[in-house]
Amino acid sequence: MSRKGLPGLTAQIKDKLIQQALERRLRHAERADPAAPPIRSTDEAEPIPEPHYRFDLHPGYQQIRIIREGASRLGIDSPFFKLHEGIAGAMTRIDGRDYVNFASYNYLALSGHPEVAAAAKEAIDRYGTSVSASRLVSGERPVHRQLEEAIATTYGVDDAVIFVSGHAANVTTIGHLFGPQDLILHDELIHNSVLQGIALSGARRLPFAHNDWQALDGILAQQRHHFQRVLITLEGIYSMDGDFPDLPRFIEIKQRYRAFLMIDEAHSFGVMGAHGLGLREHFGVASREVDIWMGTLSKSLAGCGGYIAGERALVEHLKFLAPGFLYSVGMSPPVAAASLAALRCLQREPERVTALQERGRYFLAQAHAAGIDTGTSAGFAVVPAITGSSISAARLAAALFARGINVQPILYPAVPEKSARLRFFISCEHTFEQLRDTVEVLSDATRHL
Repeated sequence: MSRKGLPGLTAQIKDKLIQQALERRLRHAERADPAAPPIRSTDEAEPIPEPHYRFDLHPGYQQIRIIREGASRLGIDSPFFKLHEGIAGAMTRIDGRDYVNFASYNYLALSGHPEVAAAAKEAIDRYGTSVSASRLVSGERPVHRQLEEAIATTYGVDDAVIFVSGHAANVTTIGHLFGPQDLILHDELIHNSVLQGIALSGARRLPFAHNDWQALDGILAQQRHHFQRVLITLEGIYSMDGDFPDLPRFIEIKQRYRAFLMIDEAHSFGVMGAHGLGLREHFGVASREVDIWMGTLSKSLAGCGGYIAGERALVEHLKFLAPGFLYSVGMSPPVAAASLAALRCLQREPERVTALQERGRYFLAQAHAAGIDTGTSAGFAVVPAITGSSISAARLAAALFARGINVQPILYPAVPEKSARLRFFISCEHTFEQLRDTVEVLSDATRHL
């Protein structure tokens, strides 16, 4: 045989060896899992459907396109991703125009406060903009511990741990602490972050009717002894509705059934209670009656991230083993410093909380007088105006925007279609005149829909 023919023969042998190896792998896979569908070679397989390898054909993206195209046909501009050009508080600036703003969590006007901003700038000078590592290894900075100690002291518990995301704080805490042998019961209106944490945990999930402690009692009477650990999760103020649970009732139930109780205070800390200390201060309940206190730094505390506060065993467990803390970079120093400064301002100036509560009650009373459906809102900082359809909510938001008022519509599927709404976030710096005028504009726009 000539040397010229060797490459061709070598290629044939190589192809044969590859084919034999593939056949052995297929036989091995079928023996390993007889119930599995047979693996076919690429030549024998059916064509892969395009939606399986194209993002533009993903069902979720197609849903967005359908909604966007429908809104366009109805002449409704997108109300999302408005570009704010400065600090968003009671007022904001969008596209060169000033608006009365009801779309910000800046309840106590501490985001943009000179003292808070100065603390963030000083932290940048001292620590940089990033700690550049997980806190467990080399990302720990004094400002982290100072903030955690301040949060723990404020709650009157052993310790606290801060996370770079409020959403992640719920997901990783619930997902890590509970498992398939456990039961998690939650209010039917609980935040998405809790639902994602439950899904990650693998625990059995049972919702109960909104704020209905009797319904919870009934479920536990039937289910408690079928599970190891049981967690009950509530919100301090429900972010879509602005109402709150009867905390003492839920504490009594959790004690009777030997369950854990977790309160998400994202919208209640800094808002409820005479000093802004949240749901427990509103009811005069001892902090240790609740097992897990969760909150965010992005609302009243002018930063970004979340925290868990409670007994030392809980916090140490999360710091050493919870994936969302262990494998995450530590919180950016200027963010931690800003939230620490905001917490100190809150403690030193409770009049901010008083002003916020006065304005929330006033806005709610004005809305009721105008016949606006505010659902079950208690008027602390979140007041919805329920419109009954997503189209009505979007059109109403656009009408108010044209008249210098920025408020965000909440549309299906974020809420049921018949519960679509405008959601008004109140600031301690809104004037009573702004609140009164807003209700008048809202009432007038509603009549002309």
